[in-house]
Amino acid sequence: MSSSTSASSRSAEAGQDTVDSHDAPLLEVRGLHVEFHTREGVAKAVNGVDYAVRAGETLAILGESGSGKSVSAQAVMGILDSPPGKIASGEILFKGRDLLKLGSEERRKIRGAQMAMVFQDALSSLNPVHTVGMQLGEMYRVHRGLSRKDAKAKAIEMMDRVRIPAAAQRVGDYPHQFSGGMRQRIMIAMALALEPALIIADEPTTALDVTVQAQVMDLLAELQAEYHMGLILITHDLGVVADVADKIAVMYAGRIVETAPVHELYAHPAHPYTRGLLDSIPRLDQKGQELYAIKGLPPNLLRIPPGCAFNPRCPRAQDICRTTVPPLFEVTDDAGVTAPGRASACHFWKETLHD
Repeated sequence: MSSSTSASSRSAEAGQDTVDSHDAPLLEVRGLHVEFHTREGVAKAVNGVDYAVRAGETLAILGESGSGKSVSAQAVMGILDSPPGKIASGEILFKGRDLLKLGSEERRKIRGAQMAMVFQDALSSLNPVHTVGMQLGEMYRVHRGLSRKDAKAKAIEMMDRVRIPAAAQRVGDYPHQFSGGMRQRIMIAMALALEPALIIADEPTTALDVTVQAQVMDLLAELQAEYHMGLILITHDLGVVADVADKIAVMYAGRIVETAPVHELYAHPAHPYTRGLLDSIPRLDQKGQELYAIKGLPPNLLRIPPGCAFNPRCPRAQDICRTTVPPLFEVTDDAGVTAPGRASACHFWKETLHD
């Protein structure tokens, strides 16, 4: 699948019901709050996050570093460092079951087999003293009870599946013997080994050059469509998700501040923060011009500003923004009809939408 293939086309190929279905979501996060208790106080890393992903659907979660993207994913996977991290409240429903009510052994059985994660730093995520074949094969030995010989054969099969050249010869190599792009493919192979229903990819193209980024994203999109799995893509790079995601959730200071189908968000953002992120993308038609940058810095999560957390950096901020936390308003079109999947946590979303 090429990077120019649209998300809508992929959804159509996978079946129209993947996006428009009234079936229950594969994963549904409701009112998730995650806190970190430190000597300086309580850092509110995730503040009431809600989102859902269906089978065959790709949700991209965007935001600057510290916005709560990775922490929310770790909470879903059950790998949050605790202490100091703590899920204060909320529900994480996977196939209708609240994962937060399951015991650690039940969570472990789900993790890897039914939901898996691709981490951003493949070199540090892979064990340097074991071959990639052994690490891939371990998935089959532990979860499927295969022999070492059969597990090795499956490892080679998966390395072939993610297009690692000469997989049979390289199955005995160590992580440091692979390039960054090849290591990321191995991470994807490990995530897909047991054919999970959901994959969370946390910054899967970090530190890769743009050509390799495109290859990795195309591979993820192709495998996601083939296995008809739900995919959550966490990134700060809007360029990475344009042709891959079905819908986008933008996070800031632990909250989702805008949701929209991918093409609508790019064409007509309804939150000043989203507009700032889009304006900061380099463009070929602005050669020689100074790049736009959102003023200021993300807030300290120990001391989130009152009202809208973005107000100190927002060019639209008015008195209400400094005192009242905006809910996620439904975004409507010019005729007053609610746009499906569109919401913005901005008191002045209408003005932003029509800028």
